[in-house]
Amino acid sequence: MTEFDKGNSDTSKARKVFFVGAGPGDPRLLTIRGKELLESADLVIYAGSLVNEKVLKYCRAETELISSASMDLSEITTKIIDYANNDKVVVRLQTGDPALYGAMEEMTAPLKEANIAFEVIPGVNSAFASAASLGKGLTLPEMTQTVIFTRMGGRTPVPEKELLRKLASHGTTLCIYLSIDKIDSVVMELRAGGLAEDIPVSVVHRVGWEEETAVTGTVSDIAEKVKKAGITRQAMILVGAALGDTPEGKKSKLYDADFSHGYRS
Repeated sequence: MTEFDKGNSDTSKARKVFFVGAGPGDPRLLTIRGKELLESADLVIYAGSLVNEKVLKYCRAETELISSASMDLSEITTKIIDYANNDKVVVRLQTGDPALYGAMEEMTAPLKEANIAFEVIPGVNSAFASAASLGKGLTLPEMTQTVIFTRMGGRTPVPEKELLRKLASHGTTLCIYLSIDKIDSVVMELRAGGLAEDIPVSVVHRVGWEEETAVTGTVSDIAEKVKKAGITRQAMILVGAALGDTPEGKKSKLYDADFSHGYRS
């Protein structure tokens, strides 16, 4: 058996673990593939308060549901491997998309050692869900064509070369995760990176949940607005010119009537 084997049918589920991205919160934003796996799972270990438990409505009544909020990596993988070795369908349900801050290498290394195949099902990323909720794009023609996903250092540090002030100096769109409790430090870093006080900043709290809220502002006032709104956790911080009004003339060439390409002369 290969270390990583996608498989395309139900018969491929034996001795295989599925890492499923639950998306940002709304059960309707789960992928069809993810929903199908939840419907057939014998065991679902979900990421505690980070995953909206309403997503679990797709599971069967007999499915064992376990929150991993109080579990360490060893406890999670031991449970997963035990079920997989007994030919049970196992789903590790993670918030957003497993590829981003999902500890995938740590999760999959024990499976490889145990010769258990796995498949990763992507989920809607909270940065994209936040942009959608705001009705904004993360890129803007001739202004920014690059998006950076990052976070502030805390108990888990970030490399020196990836300090927020250094990333901010590029002037691209920033999607800042796991940092809303450090909003003052975030603003300080943005300023240190050379961002002007009028650069747009949006904060979306619990995107995709019923209690979703959004705060929009600029580098100059976003910290005050976030504190006033009482947002201290589970929020996405989006920074960049793309979040503001589109300047005259800064429009995509793709839809310009005077711009020809292979399908339009």
